[in-house]
Amino acid sequence: MTAEEDDRTGAAHRTGDRISLDRHSTRYRTGFEELSDEFHAKCPVAWNQEHGGHWFVTGNKELFDLARRADVLSNDADVRNERRGYDGISIPAIPKERRNGMVGGFIEMDPPAQRYYRTALNPYLSPAAVARWQPVIDEITRACLDEVIETGSIDFVDDLANIVPAVLTMAMLGLPLSDWVVYCEPTHASVYTPPGSPDWQRVRDLSVKMAGRLAESLREIKDSPRPGLANAVLTADIDGSRPSDGEALGVVQLLIGGGFDTTTALTAHSLEWLAHHPGERDRLSREWESLRDSATEEFLRYFTPAVGDGRTISQDVEINGTRFGEGERVWLSWAMSNRDATVFDDPHTVHMDRTGNRHASFGLGIHRCIGSNVARATFKTMLRAVLDRMPDFACDPARAVHYDTTGVINGMKHLPATFTPGERLGAGLAETVAKLQRAVDEQRLAEPVTVRRERARLDD
Repeated sequence: MTAEEDDRTGAAHRTGDRISLDRHSTRYRTGFEELSDEFHAKCPVAWNQEHGGHWFVTGNKELFDLARRADVLSNDADVRNERRGYDGISIPAIPKERRNGMVGGFIEMDPPAQRYYRTALNPYLSPAAVARWQPVIDEITRACLDEVIETGSIDFVDDLANIVPAVLTMAMLGLPLSDWVVYCEPTHASVYTPPGSPDWQRVRDLSVKMAGRLAESLREIKDSPRPGLANAVLTADIDGSRPSDGEALGVVQLLIGGGFDTTTALTAHSLEWLAHHPGERDRLSREWESLRDSATEEFLRYFTPAVGDGRTISQDVEINGTRFGEGERVWLSWAMSNRDATVFDDPHTVHMDRTGNRHASFGLGIHRCIGSNVARATFKTMLRAVLDRMPDFACDPARAVHYDTTGVINGMKHLPATFTPGERLGAGLAETVAKLQRAVDEQRLAEPVTVRRERARLDD
């Protein structure tokens, strides 16, 4: 490195704060706590030499101060090299030739375009808007558990945590609820299947099929509008214009990915932890009303489903003594910042009654997760139902399957468990989904809260 290059790459380079960490490696998953402690103590902002070189920010304060600086950070995925050629939020970057001109929704856009989309979608995702869906969330959860309640055996991923967020997301989008089966596997598998895997081509084929079905549904909604997030995207006012078909497809795919995988990951990890801490599981069940909210935030902090995001430095700047150069890449590690002992006492332990829990699990700044209210409501519903109906559930560690790579989502593929069998309370999943489809259509449940304020009515 020349003296000029050394000066450009900033203070961390000159003081030797360099690391070499591949987030997609086994080391990142199995050594996460040790790595977090090491980075917090030695290099809360470091230059990571992997994936072409990029800044790696793990310190809670350092991340907080940087992530909110929209004036110096860019999410832009300039897939056609029309602006400054930035690479969006993925590190390593997705090759432009593999993108086929597609941007990953408004999370890979800068203002004002990003702001136009959030403005269009907020009336569907506010706390009041999400509360209207609670009867639907309750009914999907009930049906999933009824499918297995008499058997004494469940896979919490396949039989519950994959299904409830998926069906709800379909309903909120205004897409056919039964299509959740088309979207479910490719949405999850595209995250946990690394390039080069023997299963890569199969997952790619499923993703292509999913994109084709979604494009077909969006054309149908465009021709015959029906309420929902998808219609809100298609009709969004983007500085006096409507989104192109390709841009709308990317935004809806973002909503599907965000709606499916992160809530599944949080639910599976939390249930696994509770199974291995039966005393805390019983305590949470007994003290649900007082612990519900704090336990939810603590599970979010501890497991951090979406582990981080990439950005591009959009102008030369110095923040907290580190000089960043325009065009350099930076990884904001929400997960490691949530384990910073200077902010969280005993950070590597779950404390369900933790207070003042200012975690970064939904991100920070203008790109903070727009679906956080949906995630919290869905997670709490599934957790409460399991505690009520399967109170003695036991997970088998030998059969639990975690994602091979947790560099993007900290998820699980399978979480088998056993429990004392119980009684069904109602119809099975297929019949319930059909009933919910009728309710969504007839009551126009997917209208924005500015149009419809009352809750769903699901009385037979």
